[in-house]
Amino acid sequence: MTALLPRTGRVRALVSLAEALLTPHGVDRYLELLDPMLVRREIRGLVTDVRHQTADTVTLTVRPSRAWRGFTAGQYVRVTLDIDGVRRTRCYSPSCSQHRGDGLLEFTVKADPQGLVSRYLRANAGVGTVLGLSTADGTFTLPDARPDRVVLISGGSGITPVLSMLRTLVDEGHPGEIVFLHYANSAADVLHRDELAALAARHPALRVVHAYTHAKRGAQLHGFFSARHLAKAAPWYAEAETYLCGPKPLLDAVRAVYGEAGLSERLHTEEFTPPALSFDTADAAGQVRFARSGRECANSGVPLLEQAEAAGLRPEHGCRMGICFSCTRVKTTGRVRDARTGEVSGEENEEIQLCVSVPVGDVEIDL
Repeated sequence: MTALLPRTGRVRALVSLAEALLTPHGVDRYLELLDPMLVRREIRGLVTDVRHQTADTVTLTVRPSRAWRGFTAGQYVRVTLDIDGVRRTRCYSPSCSQHRGDGLLEFTVKADPQGLVSRYLRANAGVGTVLGLSTADGTFTLPDARPDRVVLISGGSGITPVLSMLRTLVDEGHPGEIVFLHYANSAADVLHRDELAALAARHPALRVVHAYTHAKRGAQLHGFFSARHLAKAAPWYAEAETYLCGPKPLLDAVRAVYGEAGLSERLHTEEFTPPALSFDTADAAGQVRFARSGRECANSGVPLLEQAEAAGLRPEHGCRMGICFSCTRVKTTGRVRDARTGEVSGEENEEIQLCVSVPVGDVEIDL
């Protein structure tokens, strides 16, 4: 007689049988009709709390579903939601510690005047909202062997990944010195002020420095980033590892100071601002065929995502800068140029990112 499977084995066998019987949709498609958080394979997040720290931001506390496997401080997550029947994806960094004990995640989103998803979340996200989540991704992280001294610099909503690093270091009882230098327009624009104050009170080796770029009073530093600011905030910065996230002007200024000091290797950066790309539309040639829809257009020389949208298609996309991979599709034939690197690829049946791929002659896309 065959021995009975252990209980967990029997459950898995029953689930596998259910998956087979419910093909092609699978169990998840039916479970989500009962409760979107019951799905087994996809990761979902249930909003459990909403805060508006400033006039143009929203902070969401999110309980991830059981498929979530955690993250490393500094990484980002692709957050997905449906807006007017179209699935939209954007990248957001959790601002909580990777060691948070209750398993919840925290995201702070700044509403960009031109940002469809950020504006929607700011205006409409509420307790009970269900979001799609990806596994955590990104290499903007602390090394396993924590540096003895750490400088964390952020501007605006760029605070989220470095605040996650700070919270993680404090939870670990990091023995070395930490400086957290944050830039905001004024006191009214400072995110996570209470959390920063609580962390400074909890960790004696932490110094939090606020800098206001537009207000002339109320902070330890005023004006835009400079070598003087850095030396005042962290006189020992040359011996530290520095982690930076914020708007492009701040990134450029910090990079320049570190470059002049010969410290570029000690500076680690993250940015979610699309790079400035140029396209040779005058010499564009060939036809672009979207095979699945049967649509075809003359190559205009801009990325395939824009050409697909101009042709009346609505492919899923997110960051529009080659980070989130939401717009990945199969190029069946033809050559494309990566708008970021200039590299040309001509393999057949190749996965490409529509937002940064420009056709070089005739191209066919499975879209």
